[in-house]
Amino acid sequence: MGNSSDDSLEEDISESEIEEYEDKSYEELKNGNHHVKTSGESFSCPYCSKKKKRDYLYKELLQHAIGVGKSSSEKRSMKDKANHLALAKYLEKDIMDVDGPSGGPSKPKSEAPLGCDHDEMFVWPWTGVVVNIPTELRDGRYIGGSGSKLRDELTARGFNPIRVHPLWNYRGHSGCAAVEFNKDWPGLHNAMSFEKEYEADHHGKKDWIASNGRGSGLYAWVARADDYKAASIIGEHLRKIGDLKTISDIMAEEARKQSKLVSNLTNVIEVKNKHLEEMKRIVSEASVSLNNLIEEKDKLHQAYNEEIRKIQMSARDHFQKIFNDHEKLKLQLESHKRELDLRGRELEKREAHNENERKKLCEEIEKVVLRHDQGKLCLLFFLSDSIIDLCELSSGDTSVLSSCKHVHVRLVCDTDFSFFQNVMKNSSLQLAAVEQQKADEKVYKLAEDQKKQKENLHRRIIQLEKQLDAKQALELEIERLRGTLNVMKHMGDDGDMEILKKMDSMLKVLREKEGELEDLEALNQTLIVKERKSNDELQEARKELISGLKEMSGRAHIGVKRMGELDNKPFHEACKRKYGVAEPEERALELCSLWEEFLRDSEWHPFKVVEIEGKHQVSIW
Repeated sequence: MGNSSDDSLEEDISESEIEEYEDKSYEELKNGNHHVKTSGESFSCPYCSKKKKRDYLYKELLQHAIGVGKSSSEKRSMKDKANHLALAKYLEKDIMDVDGPSGGPSKPKSEAPLGCDHDEMFVWPWTGVVVNIPTELRDGRYIGGSGSKLRDELTARGFNPIRVHPLWNYRGHSGCAAVEFNKDWPGLHNAMSFEKEYEADHHGKKDWIASNGRGSGLYAWVARADDYKAASIIGEHLRKIGDLKTISDIMAEEARKQSKLVSNLTNVIEVKNKHLEEMKRIVSEASVSLNNLIEEKDKLHQAYNEEIRKIQMSARDHFQKIFNDHEKLKLQLESHKRELDLRGRELEKREAHNENERKKLCEEIEKVVLRHDQGKLCLLFFLSDSIIDLCELSSGDTSVLSSCKHVHVRLVCDTDFSFFQNVMKNSSLQLAAVEQQKADEKVYKLAEDQKKQKENLHRRIIQLEKQLDAKQALELEIERLRGTLNVMKHMGDDGDMEILKKMDSMLKVLREKEGELEDLEALNQTLIVKERKSNDELQEARKELISGLKEMSGRAHIGVKRMGELDNKPFHEACKRKYGVAEPEERALELCSLWEEFLRDSEWHPFKVVEIEGKHQVSIW
């Protein structure tokens, strides 16, 4: 390139300094240190002074500046890229601002470039043709430069191709390449600039045809109908990637697309407008509803505040009343507490006095007990048993019987008959306890018998299961023997003696097995009958046990009573008759305690038998 050698002589900058240098170059352009605009619509690049093409349109110069500034080629220095980026920034911000829309030479994207025949057939997408690319023979094949390298060179010159396809054949690189541009009008503008650039350098299509393929350097042009229809590698590639179209066709197609787009957008706008109107209506309704809700909310808020104020006032009055009541109750409780303290001290004094009185009373009771007729009270407890014993000893002696009757009459006269009922009740309780023990032994025996019967039944079930298994095994053996016999029968009777003997032996075994099976079935039936009988017996025993338990539960009225415990009611009645109304309960408790002391002595007996004038008589100790 024209300035590459000059830039290489200068000191380059690093990538981190490129922004700073770009700002510096931009300030120089704004200050007018470099002239960019040469005439009304002509521009020049101040950083590519040695380049043959000096005049650019606005769009061309902008594409050139952006392409060089963003190029990844190593041929461009960092300073050169920064300068071109500053130029692009200057063109976009300052030139457009000064000239306005009319000053910018760029055409709308919907318009074709000027100076083009609208009826001429072009290859679309816009494609350029590059020929006479240097190649060299290596290992029997031609090789040449890569497409990316050529694309970078064209981009650096401001043509902005999309990609470059080198064309290869069986001999290698053909020395030709296809250059693809964008499908829009700027792409066509770049393609035409590309063609004019090479035509101005006398390396266009006409120059290539005139030199008969013997020229030096690259030749390039925009592909048209003759290139598309050519019977060459270029024509073959063009037919693969594109079609022939005129600018008028493309403009008409764009017009149709634009009309369709406008129609679609119009429909969309109508739909959007309807939707907008609907949304406005909804928003209006929502706004009215929201205003109503806000008003209602304000009213509710005011009512709530008023209610809260009333509740607070009521609560304050209520708490004040509770506080006053609490103070009153507190005073009452303090007075009650003082009164209870006085009563407690008085009760303590009375308790001490009662303790002294109780000790005195105990001493008096002991004295009274020593003076009391102890034998008469003992006679009340053992009367029934003693009379029965005396009757057995008398053996018909009338004097003894009359003496017993006399004693019985005396005791009955002195004490209440309820005491004798208590004695008989104690005897009944003892008999009931004996009966209860016998019933418990019977229940325990029944439970043991049931357990044994269940064990026997379990053993029988296990035996039956074993016999059932043996029966099934025997049935399987019989079926196997029958199957074997059937097989032998189907094999035919050809007079073989061994087979006949074997069949006879198997028939005998089969009959024996069938007999064993019948015996097992009979035994099984017998065991089933026994099992049913045992089960019936077990059920009867279970029912008997349940009925026995129910009878036991029915005797719950017997209750439990301590052995030797006395009933104080007869003592109370006897003391009431003997001592009158004065202190019968204390007397009854004293006598009951004395009798309990006597009963704890196993050697004590209230009766004695003495012989008077040859006759046995019963007397009380």
